[in-house]
Amino acid sequence: QVHLVESGGGLVQPGGSLRLSCEASGIIFSIYFMAWYRQAPGEPRKLVAQITSGGNIYYTDSGKGRFTIPRDNAKSTMYLQMNSLKPEDTAVYYCNAEYGVPQYWGQGTQVTVSS
Repeated sequence: QVHLVESGGGLVQPGGSLRLSCEASGIIFSIYFMAWYRQAPGEPRKLVAQITSGGNIYYTDSGKGRFTIPRDNAKSTMYLQMNSLKPEDTAVYYCNAEYGVPQYWGQGTQVTVSS
């Protein structure tokens, strides 16, 4: 059975940093494309960043220059390092694993950026 478990969310002040983690089990982690999505209240779920099995990385404008998305295949874990956080980064952040179909999702972790 596949599990993606996110952690590391919380409340942070504007300008602060957080590191999210996504630990996977039940899949051959190294062959999966991994990604972070986020969903703000009343908004659709949107891609934040993706890292391929080969380590190629794509950032959307929401995180470009402020976020990084390393992965540790030995630990079956992906991270999202978020710096210079803004109130508009407030959302539930979801981990996604893709290798054809089906895709897998974590349960999400809440990030709130507020003073």
